[in-house]
Amino acid sequence: MFGIDRQVYYRRIRRKKSKQDKAKEVILRIDHIRKAMPRIGTRKLYHLLSDKLQGLKIGRDKFFDILRANHLLIQPKRSYHITTNSHHRFRKHPNLILDLEINRPEQVWVSDITYIGKRDNPFYLSLITDAYSKKIMGYYVADNLNTQSSVMALKMALKERNNFNLPLIHHSDRGIQYCASEYQKELIKNKVLCSMTQNSDPYENAVAERINRILKQEFMIDKYNQGAKITNQIIKESVTIYNELRPHYSNYMLTPNQMHSQNIINMRTYKAKNSSKNVFATV
Repeated sequence: MFGIDRQVYYRRIRRKKSKQDKAKEVILRIDHIRKAMPRIGTRKLYHLLSDKLQGLKIGRDKFFDILRANHLLIQPKRSYHITTNSHHRFRKHPNLILDLEINRPEQVWVSDITYIGKRDNPFYLSLITDAYSKKIMGYYVADNLNTQSSVMALKMALKERNNFNLPLIHHSDRGIQYCASEYQKELIKNKVLCSMTQNSDPYENAVAERINRILKQEFMIDKYNQGAKITNQIIKESVTIYNELRPHYSNYMLTPNQMHSQNIINMRTYKAKNSSKNVFATV
């Protein structure tokens, strides 16, 4: 009646249903991964699901189309809180890593403090991350910006250290917590060299800044307005998942733990905008 072959008509229906079934299966697998990593990016999802997608004959572009059609693409968020006080009487150290080639784990650690609380219930997360592997070595959550909180994160990182016979540089901004005598004594005691940013350029401590953003944007650690006990548990679980499960583009899609267990792969770097210096900052 309509000039359409019956086989063509039913073949079209079957093809449409097959596409819908494939999309549903992909979405179920995405939901499973995002239960642990709520805002993991599409490229990393594609890497984690690559074997299954290959079996379903779904390529990268089609995978992006499925996420876009189901409103599952991640929109980046921007937030900024100042936690650095560099106007103090303590000694500020030079930047030792500007032209340094980082080629192994536990060669350079980067440190930073990030704000994760609400105005009525503030918390601060001190982090120490290995620059080569992007593994979080130490962390500590406190309701203040005292030096002791940063020292606790440093002590945790030092317990995780394996290469005691190789030199290690600790790099941070010029905040009072890192310049304070208590913190410096801990570095000297463990024969760790101290390095600090020289300007307010965030690229000088880009790895630390990026890790902060990953924990906030992908793991949403700052959306919960809970007490200290629950907040600590959230941070602990997020750090574990981050170190063990989350692939990194700068690690050639290895997890931080996988990258940290070897020293053969060259660290991926890029150039900062309007700069002639290489920055060891890609995450």
